Amino acid sequence: MFPIADAVSYGTPDAYLRTMADGTIKQISPFTGTQVWTVPGRGDRPLGIPAVDPRPLQHDAHTRSCAFCSDNYLKTPPEKARVVRAGENWSTLVDVPIARLFEQVAEFRRIPNLYEIVSLDYWRRNYGYRLPQGIADRMTRYLSEPAGRAHVLGLLRSKIPEARRADVDDEDLLEQQGASFFGGTHDVIVARRHFTDDAIDDSNLASSGTLTVEEHHQYTRFAIASLRELYAANRYARYVAVFQNWLKPAGASFDHLHKQLVAIDERGVQSELELARARVNPNLYNEAAVNFASYQNLVVAENDYAIAHSGFGHRYPTLEIFSKSPHSEPWNHTDEEVRGMSDLIHAVHAAVGADVPSNEEWHHKPPDVDVPMPWRVMIKLRVSTLAGFEGGTKIYLNTISPVDLRDRVVPALFTLRERGRIAATVKIAEECECLPNCLAYNPAVRRAAGDRLNPTVP
Repeated sequence: MFPIADAVSYGTPDAYLRTMADGTIKQISPFTGTQVWTVPGRGDRPLGIPAVDPRPLQHDAHTRSCAFCSDNYLKTPPEKARVVRAGENWSTLVDVPIARLFEQVAEFRRIPNLYEIVSLDYWRRNYGYRLPQGIADRMTRYLSEPAGRAHVLGLLRSKIPEARRADVDDEDLLEQQGASFFGGTHDVIVARRHFTDDAIDDSNLASSGTLTVEEHHQYTRFAIASLRELYAANRYARYVAVFQNWLKPAGASFDHLHKQLVAIDERGVQSELELARARVNPNLYNEAAVNFASYQNLVVAENDYAIAHSGFGHRYPTLEIFSKSPHSEPWNHTDEEVRGMSDLIHAVHAAVGADVPSNEEWHHKPPDVDVPMPWRVMIKLRVSTLAGFEGGTKIYLNTISPVDLRDRVVPALFTLRERGRIAATVKIAEECECLPNCLAYNPAVRRAAGDRLNPTVP
């Protein structure tokens, strides 16, 4: 095996993905150095969670099955924004007052997480953070309404056991804890449906892949807008993690489609590892990801703005979607570029299926980084459990090889496209052009990489 540093620097052909004589597949992540093995005979198992005794849906199941459902808006913290639809027209409403929450059914809602990973108190105590004036004014307006005040107090008492005591003063509780529901930096983007519209039992959950192509585009746009706003509201945030946990084995509290955004005061280990390698080789993302995947026939889908391939060097079977945009930050993408990414993310989710637990992870360039890093999304299938071997060796057993994952996804993509379930512009497998260095449209990358890039690529 070549040393990891050499593999990352020079893109040695068999450094990232190597098949042994017995069929064992050894993988190394070009970005983190994570080592993964796929052992023959361990991957022949169903991916999804079989439905056990599905129960017929009650008449109100679509609107009140969990706290994220549309009849239960008051079971979540005060809404920051929502996306609504009138026919083919979509619009975003900001700071909807409590008296008007139920006038329209939101297609997507942005709400604070009731139980933050990084609390508002963290930013206050460590950085002296204060609410921006616009957020403080919104909180004042909301709490000035008796219904809004009762809403926040009720949630605080349900969240904090000590707040239920009779001697706890309402004003003190609101002053000490209420601001977290307005100026917190852990948000949730919640989709409308709990079950698919045609569901007859509780096995028909509404996932990313069951959204329409346009619905998923709006879902993605809304998440990007929320991402940008979290950066704008907190100058101490060095990175905002965006992720989606689907089904309980993947960490979801509710089997209801939602994304989460969490601002943190560090770039994170993943970004730091990537940044170190990208500084050494500015063409890293082309050489070690898309080009390599293309040469190994691991590309599963492509359109004019993004490319998806079966990933390697991951602890779980993973599909990777890379943006081809010259802009690193998602909020600087054009609407066509966002739609291109959304279409491939949606297609991959649809091909994987709603019964497979998964994590969707967004990776983007931190704002304080000067090295181009393409926006990319990882869809990781949580179909195995880490155990003692992995903990003791830090070699991870991935039960499905990149080739096997490709072979499971590609036929499903063809079927979905024929049925009009995914975007018609999605090219699949052998239809893809997969030009070398297809991510290298950024002039800064081209100047830095110099002769490493294919000069025929415009």
